[in-house]
Amino acid sequence: MDKRDIIKKRLGAKIISWEETPTHKIYFGVKKEDILETARLLFRELGLRFSTASATDTPSGFEIIYHFVPDGEGQVYSVRLMLEDKKQAQVDSLTPMFPGAEWIEREIWEMLGINFKNHPNLKRLLLAEDWPEGDYPLRKG
Repeated sequence: MDKRDIIKKRLGAKIISWEETPTHKIYFGVKKEDILETARLLFRELGLRFSTASATDTPSGFEIIYHFVPDGEGQVYSVRLMLEDKKQAQVDSLTPMFPGAEWIEREIWEMLGINFKNHPNLKRLLLAEDWPEGDYPLRKG
């Protein structure tokens, strides 16, 4: 069975959006409560490697996109989630599952103020130690 079919079958109604591009990129959305289950499926069951994550301040909230790749296949599976409450923006950390997620989650926390629950080392990475607390450089307002 194709990886896309397995994802759709296993996550079912937890998938809130699905888009495939001609350049072999697959974007699908889940709720923040489903990110750990989704990451486990992609990594442990389908053998996809966590590549990185990105986050953006949008008019409707913070969007985080987690990028997974199946080595040698030329596709990218990008999991989107939206954090609508910018004042209480938080999501489970992937660091306990992927130690390599530590730095990108720290960067997102520092630049946008998104809290990653259960992150083992959420401290400054890029900004000076005397940077004002609560001032997030990539927030739009």
